Amino acid sequence: MIETLADIRPFADAVRTNIARVIVGKTQAVDLLLVALLCGGHVLIEDVPGVGKTMLARALAVSLGLQFRRLQCTPDLLPNDVTGVSVYRQDQGRFVFQPGPIFSNVLLADEINRATPRTQSALLEAMGESQVSVDGETYALPQPFLVLATQNPVEFEGTFPLPEAQLDRFFLQVSLGYPSLEEELQMLHALEKAHPIAEIHTVVDGVLLPELQRLIWTIHVEDSVRDYIVHLAQTTRRHPDLLLGISPRATFALFRASQAYAALQGRDYVIPDDIKTLAIPVLRHRLLLRSESALRGRNAVAILDSVLGEVEVKIE
Repeated sequence: MIETLADIRPFADAVRTNIARVIVGKTQAVDLLLVALLCGGHVLIEDVPGVGKTMLARALAVSLGLQFRRLQCTPDLLPNDVTGVSVYRQDQGRFVFQPGPIFSNVLLADEINRATPRTQSALLEAMGESQVSVDGETYALPQPFLVLATQNPVEFEGTFPLPEAQLDRFFLQVSLGYPSLEEELQMLHALEKAHPIAEIHTVVDGVLLPELQRLIWTIHVEDSVRDYIVHLAQTTRRHPDLLLGISPRATFALFRASQAYAALQGRDYVIPDDIKTLAIPVLRHRLLLRSESALRGRNAVAILDSVLGEVEVKIE
């Protein structure tokens, strides 16, 4: 039973330790996944093949004791392949709904940008409303529900870039990156025999996540920190390099993420450094650069760095 904020940190530590048996040295990425879980958000993982994206998703699901499904996105994938389809059952004399892979607690949408826009849009309702509509019927998704979508940043052939509306549905974006020399050596030792993913087991009860999410709401956020978040948002909307700044949904996402991050650090209050730590993973995928700015080599991370340097925290 989760009763107080003090229960959140042992919960998170158990998940971190278990995942570390499979994924070496990606503590920051795991913390960001935990932030998304505590906020009921979805995660876009953008990185090159072979760095452990699928293993991370599987290890998270196993650690929480939740149902995990993997969806390989391809250009011929149809919306019904994601949500499910109504099939006529002759023995019953009626159509019966056959749920698709989205009916799981943790869905890994692998290489999401290889799916067509029509199929990508099938995820929108699920990610925003935790439900799907098929043949005029609405079906609630199991709770908790988390979408982990991956995309390869270096391949463009046969891909369909995610539209702004879809990107804005992702709570944050994570990159794993290559391991250091020491981490890669440690990985080889860990994989010398059976893969660790086959040996890890459930360490916490994922069913408790809704209780944890409600506790996050109680984390205190000073007015000065709220003012800081809003000023960051307003600054992106008038930045000369940006065609589109962050949305109000993104402002709230940064607010809620800071509460979850504070809880993971064992605090019941948010500090400005929490906002600075989370600004890039929460906001970078939501920005739309002007074409001339992109041609000059500007990118979302550099722009957010400049915004963070420009906006000051007003301490009262």
